[in-house]
Amino acid sequence: MRWRFGGWAITVTVFEASPTLTRLASEHRGLPVEVERFQRIDWEDSFDGIWACASLLHVPMAELPEVLEHLGRALKPEGVLYASFKYGAGERAQGGQRFTGLDEEGLAALVETAPVLAALATWATGDRWKGERWANAIIARESPSRAVRRMCGQPHESSEPAEGAN
Repeated sequence: MRWRFGGWAITVTVFEASPTLTRLASEHRGLPVEVERFQRIDWEDSFDGIWACASLLHVPMAELPEVLEHLGRALKPEGVLYASFKYGAGERAQGGQRFTGLDEEGLAALVETAPVLAALATWATGDRWKGERWANAIIARESPSRAVRRMCGQPHESSEPAEGAN
């Protein structure tokens, strides 16, 4: 479905694990919403960007590396993922829900488990609404050629050998 976001016309794919929330979201926004879980997505090279604001925090810690791999495959080469988690370390229950908390270090370590992804930035923010802290990240899927250049110590802007390379 085409949607306006800022000044851009974008195609949006929306999914939610809860059938009840899926129905409510679809009715509220007028967008089709799929019933799906992060653990089961199988898109490949499909998205320029993924917005996972306060979404992945519902995935158990043990399943996050696999989910991040799924999201990495779903991104087009050099696509970007935004993710946020309640600030902390580990899993906790709060208000009848379970949450996985991460801090900047934990978020960066999680991204390291997905070889096709690279954390561009991690930071913490405060929430004026409930006074909570959040760990945020901008994560990019590297194109295979860019990943090879990085692993070989070559600059991103050039395909020339790095200084001192034979």
